[in-house]
Amino acid sequence: MSGGTRHPDPDQPETARAEPGPDRAAEPRPDPAAEPRADRSARPRTDPVEPVTDPRADHATAPEDDQDRPVRPRPEHTAAPDQAVPPRADRATEPETEQPTGLFDLLGVAAVLLEADGRIDMWSPQAEELFGYDRAEAVGQYAAPLLLSPENRDAAIELFAEVMETGRGWAGAFPVRRKDGGTRTVEFRNMRLTDHLGDHYALGLATDRSTLRRVERDAALSARLVTQAPIGLAVLDTELRYVAVNPALAAMHGLSEADHVGRRLGELFPDTAFQALEGSMRRVLDTGVPLVNQEVVGRTAADPGSDHAWMTSLYRLEDHQGHTLGVAKVAVEVTDRYRAAQEAERAQRRVRLIARGSARIGTTLEVERTAQELADVLVPELADMAAVDLLDSMLRMGRTDPGEGPPLFRALAVKTAYPTDAAGALVPPGRLTVYHAGHPAAQSVRTGRPVLITHLDSGEVGRVAADAEAARLLARAGVHTDMAVPLIARGQCIGVMGLARARNPAPFDADDLELACELASRAALSIDNAVLHQHTRSTAEALQRSLLPRLSPHHPGLEIAARYRPAQAIGEVGGDWYDVIPLDGDRTALAVGDVMGSGIAAAATMGRLRTATSTLADLDLDPARVLTHLDRITLGLDPYIATCVYAVHDPRLARLEAASAGHLPPVLIPSDGPPRLLDLPTGTPLGVGGVPFESTTLALRPGDQLVLYTDGLVETRDDPIDARLDELLRLLSAPSPSPEDTCDRLLRELRHPAGHDDVALLIARVLPLGS
Repeated sequence: MSGGTRHPDPDQPETARAEPGPDRAAEPRPDPAAEPRADRSARPRTDPVEPVTDPRADHATAPEDDQDRPVRPRPEHTAAPDQAVPPRADRATEPETEQPTGLFDLLGVAAVLLEADGRIDMWSPQAEELFGYDRAEAVGQYAAPLLLSPENRDAAIELFAEVMETGRGWAGAFPVRRKDGGTRTVEFRNMRLTDHLGDHYALGLATDRSTLRRVERDAALSARLVTQAPIGLAVLDTELRYVAVNPALAAMHGLSEADHVGRRLGELFPDTAFQALEGSMRRVLDTGVPLVNQEVVGRTAADPGSDHAWMTSLYRLEDHQGHTLGVAKVAVEVTDRYRAAQEAERAQRRVRLIARGSARIGTTLEVERTAQELADVLVPELADMAAVDLLDSMLRMGRTDPGEGPPLFRALAVKTAYPTDAAGALVPPGRLTVYHAGHPAAQSVRTGRPVLITHLDSGEVGRVAADAEAARLLARAGVHTDMAVPLIARGQCIGVMGLARARNPAPFDADDLELACELASRAALSIDNAVLHQHTRSTAEALQRSLLPRLSPHHPGLEIAARYRPAQAIGEVGGDWYDVIPLDGDRTALAVGDVMGSGIAAAATMGRLRTATSTLADLDLDPARVLTHLDRITLGLDPYIATCVYAVHDPRLARLEAASAGHLPPVLIPSDGPPRLLDLPTGTPLGVGGVPFESTTLALRPGDQLVLYTDGLVETRDDPIDARLDELLRLLSAPSPSPEDTCDRLLRELRHPAGHDDVALLIARVLPLGS
């Protein structure tokens, strides 16, 4: 008896049987229930005959409600199991010694051997568990009355006889009566065995039907999940070779399922990302710790031209006995999410780069420094190397001059991300160059549009090189992509910036070009402002120097030294001035002033005030009256105001008469004592109006020195003015051979390196009259 097939109508058991064999008519049908047990002592026992099972046997399922009704299976059309099987000793190969799969243990397959008369000859331990009878209770008993209810015996006996007569196996399900009185539906697979004497036996393999159905359902569900799942599934053995791959994973990889089997992931795809994943598989296999949601990015045969991304999970496979079978892999493609994240990152990088460019480009009004700031922002974030060139006409004249010939460029800044031979191909800052007509820089300036070259092979590098030697260096460095972006400010192209990549394998694309154009637009305005400032500053400085006096080498009773230093760094030329005016009676007028503001307008105002001071000095007015008239003049120059110290030295009377209009106090250095600040009435700046000025008179002796200065000498952004004035007095305490040396020492020690303000300095040392 055995089970496995299913009749389509459980209420009508199948009765069809195979035609009887040729010897069936002469042999009466055995009746296991009636026949007495044959004497088996005379029959010689032999070694068990190895059964031949049919691998094509069907397992049709029966409904779960057929608990009390036997199911007739269709006869199996297989070769009779009487065919001899070569004895084990004659086999060419040794028996396998692998660990058992555990499936038989899971099913609990019982084996029962019946003699031809239906009596039980052998009874396996699994049969004891399945049917409830131990071996002593079962062996020697007739199977039908022991295991079947009366209503099912005839059908079973008929099937048993058919197997013994025809030699064809059958499968089906019968409700079996257990020892405890309960009934269990059991799946049977029966076959006839024949020993060397020609005696027949019946071998029955049986398992609990509910257990079998559960295993079948699990297997069917697993198969459907694997084949129909939209996610990639794979099983790899302990050598990390593919054992099974579902269609979804095969499609992801662009290889057939058969191409996977027997090969490792690293053999299929040499990408480093997959090699790293294979290392993760080995760790999971060794440790048993699952790996969940590891992102893997790489390229496969399905789409070798672009990156794809998968979220991959790995876990170790074990059977129910704990034996390691291999590793299971679950892969979900997240390429769309990965690309969206990449795009978001690119957008954020662009925003960050633009923000950094806005903060770092144009911090000064120096042309070269602004160009270098642009190059520093571009490298290495956007390019491996960058060059910024300006049209030479912009630097010389403050405007573009197309002329008739090719444009002449002056290199302002270069930057490379790492030491490279390509640095020698870039025109160094300060040098003039002319690019050939096909060069991207020349094209960009000519058309006012950017030039993007996504791919350059070694033979095309000359297109972006200044000369043949530069082309050789660029090719050796591996430059493979290039772009040129015009610097456009106020509607005119003032220069160009060039970008290239060598070590970075990604070619420039449209997004990179857009970002470069954005940065170029911002930088061009800063560079143009710096050029304009440079020309304005040069004009103002030239104007101011032309307005300053040329000191006469001889002044009665005085040795005079003076200095003017224009503002440096981001500052502009201001309105600081000094003046030395000869007067009647060997007198000399000394003046130092500062027009608040900067640029050409401040310098022009300074010139007007200096002219007015000289005119008023000729009127022989005292210092307070001179400042009063200058105050009225300055009111007409609104919105400018100015500070000023005006003094008149009379060597015959050995005295100095001075007045201040909101200016820092002069320093008197007596010949026999420490320097001190003169306590002059401060007054209000010129241009305020309505406040009278006062003059102060003091005696001067030969050797005394008077120091007049503007605030650019002592004021800083970080130090209190009192501390700076103390420092001035300290420096003036040291002996000095001449006023010229004192001027140089004060400028060297006190002036801020950045030079944010102009400085006017005038020092007069009293000499004996007539010397």
